[in-house]
Amino acid sequence: MSFVLGITGGIATGKSTVVDLFKKYNFPVIDADIVAREVVEPNTPGLKKIVSTFGEDILHTDGSLNRQKLGQIIFADPKKRQTLNQLLAPFLQESIINQINEARRHSSLVIADIPLLFEAGYEKSVDQIAVVYIPENLQVSRLMKRENLTEKEARQKVASQLSIEKKKSQADVIFDNQQDRSFICQQVTSWLKAKQFL
Repeated sequence: MSFVLGITGGIATGKSTVVDLFKKYNFPVIDADIVAREVVEPNTPGLKKIVSTFGEDILHTDGSLNRQKLGQIIFADPKKRQTLNQLLAPFLQESIINQINEARRHSSLVIADIPLLFEAGYEKSVDQIAVVYIPENLQVSRLMKRENLTEKEARQKVASQLSIEKKKSQADVIFDNQQDRSFICQQVTSWLKAKQFL
């Protein structure tokens, strides 16, 4: 039976760096962000659901989703963000779980890259949860640098997610990303060796 490692973190904690390391070893990665784009492509049930709730204004003239417009609506209003997440959750879950099951048939280890793993209740769909961790203050400063934000804007974005400390407390595995890339590489390699995937 193959093993599914769910990987999550917070904004700017370096989750993509860790996921890329697993990709280097050719383990299949189910990327929730890609799935989230797939379930709202033109003419999908997911997009129709969003339009029926948020109106035609959130579409480009070609019928595709105007992410920027939708983003402005949901970032300004936590209730609307919650509504959107609830609308898309069943489509996302079905697609992610199907992709995990498919990948399990071909690989001893499957990586499920799910930013909202805890928030969306994917704990039961994975065998272990790894959290890519940095303390919140470092998260804020990295985000300010990466996206050219003020401290207030960065803190707002960080606060819109479940706190990184809370995620850390629920993790089976912690990849600490406070140092350089070689430090995180080492942790991933050690975990793979300990689990006998390398």
